[in-house]
Amino acid sequence: MDTAVEQDVRARIVATAGPGRDFVARLGYRPEDPFAVRLTFPPEVSLDGTERTWTFARDLLAEGLRGPAGVGDVHIWPYGPQLTVVELHSPGGAAMIRLRSAGVRAFLGRSYAAVPEGTEDARADLALLLVTLVGGA
Repeated sequence: MDTAVEQDVRARIVATAGPGRDFVARLGYRPEDPFAVRLTFPPEVSLDGTERTWTFARDLLAEGLRGPAGVGDVHIWPYGPQLTVVELHSPGGAAMIRLRSAGVRAFLGRSYAAVPEGTEDARADLALLLVTLVGGA
């Protein structure tokens, strides 16, 4: 049975004016969606007081630990040996978050234990077959 991988990671919102804010973000990975990771922010750091989740490629997160990566709405890059920056863009604005790299590495290691790198295509094909056989939900 496949098990989802979740890990809390220490984070900090980088503010352009005034001090930033520390919080705990949650990284998530589900083997049935093998290419994607989720980065969830708690309600206390969102403008409207609700939990927010961004979904992007697991490969992008891994690349961003080694060097600048990303195009479009999500950019990730290392910030010294201990931090990783995630920059997010939406029609409502942009946010820059610093995550503890050790937590990101640990999370990725657990996600690769669940679905090894390079085997995602087989997982995605199997998931599509199961949805087709039992009906989509």
